[in-house]
This record gives sequence, C-alpha cells and structure tokens, in this order.
Amino acid sequence: MAKPLGQLHEEKVFKDPVHRYIHVRDELIWKLIGTREFQRLRRVRQLGTTYLTFHGAEHSRFSHSLGVYEITRRIMDIFHGRDQWDDSERLLVLSAALLHDVGHGPFSHSFEKVFGVDHEEFSRDIITGDTEVNSILRLMGDDFPHKVADVIAKTYPNKLVVSLISSQIDADRMDYLLRDAYFTGVSYGNFDIERILRVMRPTEDGVVIKSSGMHAVEDYIMSRYQMYWQVYFHPVTRSAEVILSRILHRAKELYEDGYVFRESLTHFESLFKGNISLEDYIRLDEGVMQHYFLLWQDERDEILSDLCRRFMNRKLFKYVDMVSISDIHELYKLFEEAGLNPKYYLIMDSSSDLPYDFYRPGEKEERLPINLLKPNGEIRELSRESDVVEAISGKRRTDHKLYFPSELIEAMDDENVKQKIKNILYK
Repeated sequence: MAKPLGQLHEEKVFKDPVHRYIHVRDELIWKLIGTREFQRLRRVRQLGTTYLTFHGAEHSRFSHSLGVYEITRRIMDIFHGRDQWDDSERLLVLSAALLHDVGHGPFSHSFEKVFGVDHEEFSRDIITGDTEVNSILRLMGDDFPHKVADVIAKTYPNKLVVSLISSQIDADRMDYLLRDAYFTGVSYGNFDIERILRVMRPTEDGVVIKSSGMHAVEDYIMSRYQMYWQVYFHPVTRSAEVILSRILHRAKELYEDGYVFRESLTHFESLFKGNISLEDYIRLDEGVMQHYFLLWQDERDEILSDLCRRFMNRKLFKYVDMVSISDIHELYKLFEEAGLNPKYYLIMDSSSDLPYDFYRPGEKEERLPINLLKPNGEIRELSRESDVVEAISGKRRTDHKLYFPSELIEAMDDENVKQKIKNILYK
C-alpha cells in the first residue's frame, strides 16, 4: 500500500468572497481538488436556474464545496484536543465535506426528476468507483473511500462525524446560505457564523451548541426560512425549472418515439435509454446541456423548439396561484381545443419546506434536532428553549402555482376559448 498522504510543504489558499480565504494544508485535500471529477463542479451552477431570476447567481458547486470544506476545517481546529473528538477522523470528515456534492448533475434537481437519477448515489459511485477521486482516496487505505461514502450516505457509525456534514446545522447549510445570499445580492441568508462556530461542541451523538449561542442559532434558522421563500422557491425561478424539465421530457419522449434529431445525441442517448454509465454521467455539465438546447431551438418539433427558445432567451411562463382541480380539468380541455398541448404548456408546480423540526422517531425524513448545552451540562432541544424556533417547529409551508404561456393564450384565434381560459386563470 502507498504511503498515506501528509501535510503540504506550503499551505495553499483560495481567495473566497464569503470566507475571505480557504486554507488547504493537507496533501490529500489538494490532490482531491485537482481531480477531473471535482473540477467538473466548476461547470455546474450551485443554484441551477436561479441566475434567470437573480443575475448574480452564477456561482458553482465547486466554490460551494470548497466553502463547506473550509467551514469543516475551522470546526476541526475548534474541536482539536477536546473530549469526544478523535483527531484520527479529521481527514475523513474533510474529505466528505469536500466531496459531498461531487455527484451533482447539471441543473441538479430538474435533471434528477426527469431521468430518475440520484446525485447522492453518483457521489458515492464517484468516490468508490474507477475514478481519479477514488485513486486519491485509496492512498489513505483501501477502505477509506467507502468510509467517505458512508459519511455522505449518513450510514457511518460515528454520529458526530455525520452531523458535521448532514444535520440541521451543518457546514453544508451554513455555506450555502451565506454564499447564495452573497451571489443573489439579498440579505436574508446572512447570520453570525463566527459566533456559531465558537459555541459548537462535540458530543458522542453529534454537535451541540452552548446555550449562550442560542440567539445566533435562532438567526441562522430564520435566515434559512427566508432564503427558501425569497430565493430558492422564487416563482420566476420555478418557471424556468418548469420549462427546463419540459424540454428534457419532450426530448426524451421524441427519442422514444423514434424521432430523428438533426444532431447526434451523444451525451443524452444513455440517459434516454435509462442505462447511463458513471463515465457518461461525469461528462455531463451545464455547458453540454445548453449546447443541446441551442441546437434544439432549430428542431422541426415545434414544442421542443419553442421550449428551448424560451429557456435560452428567458421567455418564461407566467403564473397564478393554483386553481381548483375542476378548473384544472376544464383548462386542460380548453388548451387542447385551442391546439396547445397542456402537458407542456399548463404546468402545476409545488414547493414545500420544513424550516426546523425536532426529532420524530419513525417518521419519514427524520431530522436530528439542534441541541443546546446548558451551563449545568444538561442537553436541551432548541425549540424547548427558544420561543422563536418553537413558533415554526414542525410547521411545513407549501406553495402551489400554475404556469402557462400568457402570450400564446392572447394569440388564440378563438375568442370564446381565450376568454374562458382567462376567466379561470384570473378570477
């Protein structure tokens, strides 16, 4: 077995707008950053279609992954020498922090829904498969890649290690809130990360927060709440996602029907067949996707062509709050009567978020709570101490919208059908 990697002769730094500097001292981390699989993340946006709403949101999963690593590295420095923390797991945690998003595909969530792929599975496949990432990780031991994959999958036996990467107050969430707020130009996602890091403490069951830092955590929880509803679930962004998903659905449907595309589908064929290999997946990024969208603007199929033009030129669908189910059925009939395919031009979309929850054993998507450490050593769940957090705990908020091309409705020849559609949509 090769000699495990050690410290770099000289610290490497990345200038970062959120954390000022990202420090790399370990040879392992430096080599992982240089792999083709990690460098690919430069070509995958952190916020998918959000750049069509907030024009500054062009940042990548590469920069976010470095940020998660940096926050985790700082936590490791705080935990060093404390009871309940084993420094021998330091590189394991740092590797998992760096690689937690390495399997994200282009326009991540829309892409996953259409093709039934899971970025977490691909993250684990990249870590344990025949990749540059795996070859670097194995320098730390043959079982090291599987340990990293287990941390990301939340199956690693050390709960403290897992909680640093995946919990209700982890390095991942802290970075994306701050980073996404910075690049979208909003103030909602800002919170006092310095204070939170200073009051974090390791325990056998996960990270706890000293009770003196409760108000900083309240601010963090509310920042997350605001970011989801003001940025992540913005209805204009969702309109772009709706069109993107319909482009992919249409292209897949045409392929399955034997439609002959003007250009070869080199990067999409295995996806459409449902047997995409790891290598094919790694070759996909947002530049590749947009290349096809540009080409598909000139396809003979009018629906695919129109949807691609809309996406590439930001001619998005309008939206209204969801109407009744009976009205939806009526709209479907009216759209068909007017020659508009409702499958592609009348789209229902829902967004839902649970900003904070306490532990509910046995329920789907169990959430480990944020625990406070009292001066007397007692551990108390956050919502039991905070009136602010208690007010939103366990309360899921959902928003339903109906998306449609308003200009195509206005252009309808049949005035009677047009008016019926508008009466339902705008009543």
